[in-house]
Amino acid sequence: METNGGPRPDARNVVLAVHGGAGNGLIRKDTPPELEKAYRDGLAAALRAGEQVLRSGGSSVTAVEAAVKVLEDNELFNAGKGAVFTEDAGHELDASIMRGSDLAAGAVAGVQSVKNPISAARLVMEKSPHVLLAGEGADDFAARNGLPTVTQDYYWTQRRWDQLTAAKDPQAPKQAEYSTVGAVAVDQKRDLAAATSTGGLTNKMIGRVGDSPVIGAGTYAKNDTAAVSATGQGEVFIRGAAASTISNMIEFGRRSLADAAFDVIVKRLPALGGTGGVIALDRQGTFDAPHSTPGMLHGYLTADGKIVTKVFVDETPANS
Repeated sequence: METNGGPRPDARNVVLAVHGGAGNGLIRKDTPPELEKAYRDGLAAALRAGEQVLRSGGSSVTAVEAAVKVLEDNELFNAGKGAVFTEDAGHELDASIMRGSDLAAGAVAGVQSVKNPISAARLVMEKSPHVLLAGEGADDFAARNGLPTVTQDYYWTQRRWDQLTAAKDPQAPKQAEYSTVGAVAVDQKRDLAAATSTGGLTNKMIGRVGDSPVIGAGTYAKNDTAAVSATGQGEVFIRGAAASTISNMIEFGRRSLADAAFDVIVKRLPALGGTGGVIALDRQGTFDAPHSTPGMLHGYLTADGKIVTKVFVDETPANS
């Protein structure tokens, strides 16, 4: 139900959506055309991967995993290959996935050798009695179950190294960049799913875990309400239980998807001292992507095969 005068959803008849982070300093009109194209192509490739799953009758869980894996393999994004560095110049990656039909969920935190953390998160959901595995145990579990493993140098990119160097320089200007990736989908059975993956924050403390692997904070999916994947200042998203609060406002507060997402992201979380955004989708294909940062990289696929990507600030105006 829509609230009179409240926020309106970005789109309808959406079956899959992805995000590549909020607050990214590169999404400006002076961005080089080749970089703009790379971001759009990256988002579109993730959407096409998920679309292939959905068109063949696959589940929304498989679709969001496929879409996020493409983003994890793309060094433009802060997940998998392009993960940021910790304070000791290492990499610790987090991911989670959730199925809306039965609230099944899986997550990994602080993994250091899994090529695709989102697949490890799905393994935890489907092959273990647990929801969240962390550190060496999560790495070992993934390897024992046949997931591709890598050494730390796989994640290394010059861009992220330069960002670490700048973060350690007290004279360098600081810029918020929450380039976590995520996906939400609804399949032919009208089941929802959500997935989120990240390398965390540049120069983060060793062992720091943000909202991305925390069910109810960075990821949530419930068929009766919505599938949500978040990006932003993780500590605040955890404190505000961002993703599940959106779901609860829809279920118990009888709010529309757009109104609930706007309330949490644009009103509640900034009051706690943090910014970011979410992509949110319901079973009817209603989609919204509110954010309190200047912009948010995201894109969506409609039921008729149309792909829309939004990378510039004026394509994704804040507080809308």
